[in-house]
Amino acid sequence: MAQPQQPVQINIEIDPAIAEGSYSNFAIINHSQAEFILDFTRLLPGLTKTKVHTRIIMTPQHAKMLLKALEQNISMYEGNYGSIKVDGVASEQMGFHLNRDQVQNK
Repeated sequence: MAQPQQPVQINIEIDPAIAEGSYSNFAIINHSQAEFILDFTRLLPGLTKTKVHTRIIMTPQHAKMLLKALEQNISMYEGNYGSIKVDGVASEQMGFHLNRDQVQNK
């Protein structure tokens, strides 16, 4: 009988510049059969142009794992701090209005 495999411990290092983080208040998600592309940007009130500052490309399997991890963490967050309200908040109330046609690849 085969012995159960021990979980592999992964040590992750983070560069200090990356550890500072990057703020995003808007994400654009696209996909093909082979990959998901997550573009992160900051939309500021009164400005009509922004740039993608971070692009993450991942396999569909990793995108699904990310979704599950986010669902689990949001559930824990709401258990500690209460429900996160997002229903009924139009983009205009956040200070911007974005049409899908305005998103350009450059």
